[in-house]
Amino acid sequence: MASAPLPAAIEPGKKGNVKFAFACAILASMTSILLGYDIGVMSGASLYIKKDLKISDVKLEILMGILNVYSLIGSFAAGRTSDWIGRRYTIVFAAVIFFAGAFLMGFAVNYWMLMFGRFVAGIGVGYALMIAPVYTAEVSPASARGFLTSFPEVFINFGILLGYVSNYAFSRLPLRLGWRVMLGIGAAPSVVLALMVLGMPESPRWLVMKGRLADAKVVLGKTSDTPEEAAERLADIKAAAGIPQELDGDVVAVPKKRDSEEARVWKELILSPTPAMRRILLSGIGIHFFQQASGIDAVVLYSPRVFKAAGITSDNQLLGTTCAVGVTKTLFILVATFLLDRVGRRPLLLSSVGGMIFSLVGLAAGLTVIGHYQDEKIPWAIGVAIASTMAYVAFFSIGLGPITWVYSSEVFPLHVRAMGCALGVASNRLTSGVISMTFISLSKAITIGGAFFLYAGVAVLAWVFFFTFLPETRGRTLEAMSKLFGATDDELKPQDGATKDKQKLELAATGTN
Repeated sequence: MASAPLPAAIEPGKKGNVKFAFACAILASMTSILLGYDIGVMSGASLYIKKDLKISDVKLEILMGILNVYSLIGSFAAGRTSDWIGRRYTIVFAAVIFFAGAFLMGFAVNYWMLMFGRFVAGIGVGYALMIAPVYTAEVSPASARGFLTSFPEVFINFGILLGYVSNYAFSRLPLRLGWRVMLGIGAAPSVVLALMVLGMPESPRWLVMKGRLADAKVVLGKTSDTPEEAAERLADIKAAAGIPQELDGDVVAVPKKRDSEEARVWKELILSPTPAMRRILLSGIGIHFFQQASGIDAVVLYSPRVFKAAGITSDNQLLGTTCAVGVTKTLFILVATFLLDRVGRRPLLLSSVGGMIFSLVGLAAGLTVIGHYQDEKIPWAIGVAIASTMAYVAFFSIGLGPITWVYSSEVFPLHVRAMGCALGVASNRLTSGVISMTFISLSKAITIGGAFFLYAGVAVLAWVFFFTFLPETRGRTLEAMSKLFGATDDELKPQDGATKDKQKLELAATGTN
């Protein structure tokens, strides 16, 4: 019997469109290099900053972690900025701010000038972390959204690797010059990035929110698998923005945001959310919290200290082994990008966290044994500690690392997406700041092995949370995502002032007075 022809809606997608979306995602996600480079370079530069500026461990851990707290300012400001000037120009703005911060750090003459440079750079990092996954999710077709939206995490890892390589390359410079070159050279990628991003199209969802339907159709046509998908995506975005389907044209009037619009967003998201919105918010913030609370920054940022505790004493050996961590993270994040849309978010996430739990227990056990026998080397314990570190970053990079950014950028409804993503990034950076600024003190209080046993306990809680709260989102359009969390059709409709404006637009579209 002859097989029936495939309907148009499920024909293979156009490769050119995937390539265009791929290029857009790469350019937007390159902003994440800025954070990755800072994390990687500070892990090694801190060794020389402490010697040169003669600062205490407390001042050092504050210096290393404070950028994450400063980035909260950028992540919250990015939501409003991106809704005002667009996603594309917000990425450029982030690169400019980080350039200024890196420049200040490179020319810092004392601890406080270095702290001010990290303040400025932190704001740029906050902008970059919030806007990159939002833009990528909004420009990507559903069939490749997981693959493309994982790019920010890919470039964070690539930035970390560049930071580690920078440590190794400039470690032989004079003490006063070496760490300043390591930090200051981070300004170079931001200049290139700002220029390249100007060639990207604007997000189609932002264009629709501004009434620019003709421009949105062009972008959707270039980034959708089929013309039918482009039309369906446009219809979904128009519905989410409160624009009647009958209303068409190059530029159309959009329901005006009233003075209470921001208050309405806060009400729907925080003050009086529906059960579905509450679950979305809890999932979006929770996945960001557990990504950092399970100790990744303690391993990546303090890897030289961890390896020193494991028995590696030479600076060159410490930085070389740290580079191996960066290579491992980068390789496994690349594997994850190809699995997200094939295996799905949920299976990867649960298996990733499960592996992290066992790796953290192994690392903690190895470091504890080494700590008990400080006067002699225990080869098997050193081997377990190093192997567990590599396994931990591999399991993190294949699941929890990239999925956090993918998941949080796709679950929030359009009208609260910018604010929801900003809250997720704020949770991420605040938790990262706490981990970074307490690790040295914590390891002194309960031993370095005890600290990693604690992170293993947090990872167990993370696995339970993900298993209980997070549904699979693979293949769903962004506009249909809320139904996975129990939203009804009535809850998905525009509310309050937006509804009234929509009714007026419908009357205008039909010619009724």
